Amino acid sequence: MNVLINSGRTSAYLTVRRRLITSIIAKGHRVVLTGYEEGYEQEIEEMGASFINVPFNRAGFNPFKDLGLIRKYHRIIKQEHIDIVHSYTIKPNIYGSIAARLAGLKKVFPTLNGIGFAFTGLGTKAKVARFFASILYRIAFRCSKAIFFHNTDDIRLMVDAHLTTANKCVLTLGSGIDMEYYGAVEMPDTISFLLISRLLKAKGILEYIEAAQNVKQIYPEIVFKLVGPTDPNPTGLKLHDLQRYIDDHVVEYFDNQTDVRPFLRDSAVFVLPSYREGLPHTILEAMSTGRAILTTNVAGCRETVVNEENGFLVQARSVENLTEKMIWMIENPLRVKEMGHKSVHMARELFEDKKVNHTIINMMNL
Repeated sequence: MNVLINSGRTSAYLTVRRRLITSIIAKGHRVVLTGYEEGYEQEIEEMGASFINVPFNRAGFNPFKDLGLIRKYHRIIKQEHIDIVHSYTIKPNIYGSIAARLAGLKKVFPTLNGIGFAFTGLGTKAKVARFFASILYRIAFRCSKAIFFHNTDDIRLMVDAHLTTANKCVLTLGSGIDMEYYGAVEMPDTISFLLISRLLKAKGILEYIEAAQNVKQIYPEIVFKLVGPTDPNPTGLKLHDLQRYIDDHVVEYFDNQTDVRPFLRDSAVFVLPSYREGLPHTILEAMSTGRAILTTNVAGCRETVVNEENGFLVQARSVENLTEKMIWMIENPLRVKEMGHKSVHMARELFEDKKVNHTIINMMNL
């Protein structure tokens, strides 16, 4: 069969989704990938797939402008004689699914790997985006045979909003983690903290920095690292918003990294104080590496932590709660190491990519 996989960022095909793609190819199917990033064509070809660039504005949400994406995806489906469409992220999910149905395909499988600004944002702009997104999701999900979700909260939200029906929803608990690539390594003796994320307010970046300030008043030697690029999302932070904290050595900042493993190896605790997630792959990377997790008790994050076993769940937006747990971890390094060992066990039992990919491939009957 000819399988089309639509997404936004092309680079994710070479990391998070590599093993899914190679598994489909190994079964004798042809895979065509689309995305808005260029420059990865050779690596994709070496993987055994082909790539078609489909540019679009990821952050903007203007359905009238974006309708052209339906035409682009429809043309690819026809030209490449596609049999199955699988997709990730909001615009490929919506417009790729609609295009597939217009092309006569019934095997359409979008993946809701997070509900995005339209459903988590506040204010008038978010309400308008939510209105249009709800209409388009309802149409796209009607065009789909099944929809993959990364957590049960998102399933409940979409079903309760009557955007889809429960019998179409399939839970995969994230995209899975490559336990070989992100292998467990010994935790450093000194407790330090790491946050890897796009620079979005909704990821809890400001809470992380404020908690770091609080901790450093008691333990000034503790290192806090922040890794990730700026983002055009409406909740995005600019580098100048963080510059004074960087200059004051509250946090050590590193821009986008192609390989985050060295940062994970050098840190003891991975922190993600997010307001809501699909199921954050960065936490899975940290768990596979053997790191304790400090995250929020919200959709997508709570699935990764058994409280007080492999880390802590704290209240979202609570700097006080975050600070308290950071101090506890600094003062209990042996327990933190035990939490890291538990993280590896949980990653292997629940989130290994072989299990997730098996669910996806079986559902698509490949």
